Amino acid sequence: MKKQQNAHENMSPKEYEAYVKQVTPTFSLPLNMLKAFITGGIICTIGQALMNLFLSYDLEKKDASACTLLVIIFCTVILTGLNLFSKITKFGGAGSLVPITGFANSVASPAIEYGVEGQVYGIGCKIFTISGPVILYGIFTSWILGVIYWGLKGMGIM
Repeated sequence: MKKQQNAHENMSPKEYEAYVKQVTPTFSLPLNMLKAFITGGIICTIGQALMNLFLSYDLEKKDASACTLLVIIFCTVILTGLNLFSKITKFGGAGSLVPITGFANSVASPAIEYGVEGQVYGIGCKIFTISGPVILYGIFTSWILGVIYWGLKGMGIM
């Protein structure tokens, strides 16, 4: 590593700039946006198809929606475990990470990489490294708002 670092130090600024351009990955913003749109669209289309399927079984909209989310989350966790979701994300970028699939992936992927801590401690701790703060602040904020609502309702304001 030190040899490479010294070799770069001996380069002229123009040579170094040419080297940086050579090793810097290039991307096409319009192409990446199209891929994200297609990927997110496919995920949403699958979600809508699942929703329609559950509604056809005479479930209420609320229950059909919950079932749809559960199936999408389950499929994302399975794809993450099989190392297929990373390939989808590499292709679709934000299109695969913005919907609920991104959150499911953020919970599942650290748990899979439990490493030397062992299964129980490693999975138990790592599963919440990314999603933990989101869950914590979501629950805490809900509790605070619930207490405020309860107080306002008790005073007859609401």
